[in-house]
Amino acid sequence: MNWYKLKQLLIIGFLPCIVIGLMTEKALTQENISVSTGKQISIEYTLKLEDKSVVDSNVGAEPLTFIQGSHNIIPGLEESLDGMKIGESKQITVEPEKAYGAVNEESVSEVKKEQLPQDSIKVGMVLQGQNPDGQVIIARIVEIKENTVMLDYNHPLAGKTLYFDIKILDVKDAPKSEPAS
Repeated sequence: MNWYKLKQLLIIGFLPCIVIGLMTEKALTQENISVSTGKQISIEYTLKLEDKSVVDSNVGAEPLTFIQGSHNIIPGLEESLDGMKIGESKQITVEPEKAYGAVNEESVSEVKKEQLPQDSIKVGMVLQGQNPDGQVIIARIVEIKENTVMLDYNHPLAGKTLYFDIKILDVKDAPKSEPAS
């Protein structure tokens, strides 16, 4: 066998090994990446309350994707994800102070019925409006009196301990943001 043919066989034989080796190295490296500030994280979650009722879940649907440390999710959940790896699952309990806060009694107000849309207002109904600054305001009707209605502007999960079942689906470097034009 001449040197040229031997060289071709070696190259052809080693090329798949090199490619497989690089793929395996990448897979092993990705497996060892853990959640940390600045990483793009994709999770699957189920959110429950103390009575085990499911409030929200994305299991079997689109994952929740966010940048760790960007404060786009509740603080207690974000803090609990640090150090988790791809494929890892965890049950996380988040107290109200690290979620939506305590119920603020000052965020409940009484308004005249005539100020609200009259189409069948009911206790539990959620209303949406705008404050003078144009910000969206959401309120829940908590009581209906003869001439007035009690509106609660607290987040619906304020004052509640939240129970999450979390699975880390992906951890990678965050995409570079494009310069503003």
